Amino acid sequence: MPTAKRAAIYLAAFVVAISVIFALYLWLALHWNYSEGERAGFIQKLSKKGWLCKTWEGELVLVSMPGAIPEKFYFTVRDDAVAERINLQVGTRVSLIYEQHKGLPGTCFGDTEFFVTGIRAAQP
Repeated sequence: MPTAKRAAIYLAAFVVAISVIFALYLWLALHWNYSEGERAGFIQKLSKKGWLCKTWEGELVLVSMPGAIPEKFYFTVRDDAVAERINLQVGTRVSLIYEQHKGLPGTCFGDTEFFVTGIRAAQP
């Protein structure tokens, strides 16, 4: 086999192998969560943003005690149905159920590593 043809085959095999490894890494990062939990507070903002990849990005204001400086929890919502339920609760106290996914490349999957998967009304 000529050397140029063999080099082209090796290059193609290398590109395919790198693509498969990257696809497996993305699948693992999206389907295995680093942590999961709930955060309670007041939904302050939720908007759909992005140039190419549109995701829902929001802010939850966490207030531990009256008079304390509020902390903001920034989150991403990938499911439109969950985003619609959150939009109905803007300004009210809720509890967000989330998963944390570390190591996602770029912002096409979301601006944060906290992905909200559910919402429920919080106790006052």
